Amino acid sequence: MILPCQITFRDFSPSAALAELIQKKADKLDQLFDHIIGCRVVVEAPHRHHHNGRHYHIRIDITVPNGELVVGRDPPEKAAHQDAYSAIEDAFDDAERVLHEHARKVRRDVKRHDGVSRARVKKLFTEQGYGFLETRDGREIYFHKNSVLNNRFHKLHIGDEVRYAEEDGDKGPQASTVGVR
Repeated sequence: MILPCQITFRDFSPSAALAELIQKKADKLDQLFDHIIGCRVVVEAPHRHHHNGRHYHIRIDITVPNGELVVGRDPPEKAAHQDAYSAIEDAFDDAERVLHEHARKVRRDVKRHDGVSRARVKKLFTEQGYGFLETRDGREIYFHKNSVLNNRFHKLHIGDEVRYAEEDGDKGPQASTVGVR
């Protein structure tokens, strides 16, 4: 992170323990995506409910090249006695998801969902729980038994025609879903 993390507490006394937790979480974000310019975190206890205690609002603004990512964590409507620590944990979990998505877009590594296509089962490794499809244009697509709909992996045979949705996997194209006809 180029700029130090800025932490603001509103409507309650600042806490060194909360500030330390926020800094630790911000450092983790910086490890996930090394192009973060700055991070601003606001922890706010807007009002106190007579029956439910304080409900904390967390806002995280992450400055990245060409933009800003904003994460807000409002208290759930019926949460009783939500503490600031759990609100911060939840907000930073959301920030991690937003940052992962942003990093994928920056890398142009967005999952490809070209719709449903047809292919034939080319290879099956039933003991290991995976196989390969052959597309109409001759490409080979990996699939795992967990991507076969309705738990029908065991019903597949070489040569069966299936429907599939393709995405980019770690080692090349893979079928995210496989529908047995």
